[in-house]
Amino acid sequence: MDWGAVVAGLLTLAIYSFLYRDNPVYKFAESLLIGLSIGYALVTFWQTAILDKLLQPLFQQGQLLLAVPLILGLLMFSRFSRRLSWLSRIPLALMIGAGAGAAIPAMLYERTLRQVSNSIQPLVTSDSQFNFSGLVVLAGLLSTLAYFYFSREHKGFLGGVAKIGTYFMMVFFGATFGYTVMSRMSTLIGRIDFLLTDFLHYLQ
Repeated sequence: MDWGAVVAGLLTLAIYSFLYRDNPVYKFAESLLIGLSIGYALVTFWQTAILDKLLQPLFQQGQLLLAVPLILGLLMFSRFSRRLSWLSRIPLALMIGAGAGAAIPAMLYERTLRQVSNSIQPLVTSDSQFNFSGLVVLAGLLSTLAYFYFSREHKGFLGGVAKIGTYFMMVFFGATFGYTVMSRMSTLIGRIDFLLTDFLHYLQ
């Protein structure tokens, strides 16, 4: 008997028991999942980050420059002291500044420049074919922007274009919702397949 599959199957049923109502079995499985996830993350972080990239290079290989992040990390624990808690602002400021400096260019490229680049497509391709999808993207872009143009009242031509923009947004929200539902259904199908094959051996 595969005891791993038995435990996984029982925990899966415990999680799905929430569909009936909130109960102690579900709370136990949820707490076990959270505890195991945190424990696994802590052990992985300790081994791959603290030991492999900090303590061993610093004390065994003599890379003294690594003492700087070690000291900054220790300063984070000054939050537990009311008198020394101000010292924790130093590593927090460095961490937030470095994070913002690394994230802002990446987010600007991924969420702004690439979106603008993909929104501007030639209406005639290189082989002299009309790019209908480019026309749809252009119409959706301009009409959606018109919907969010609040400096003028949405009447007349602007109101008609803004209404078309709402249709494009509804299509987008519907497609996003459908994609989310399909991903959740895929997860559900995977768990049901596991219960029927590996756990109950109903299907081979």
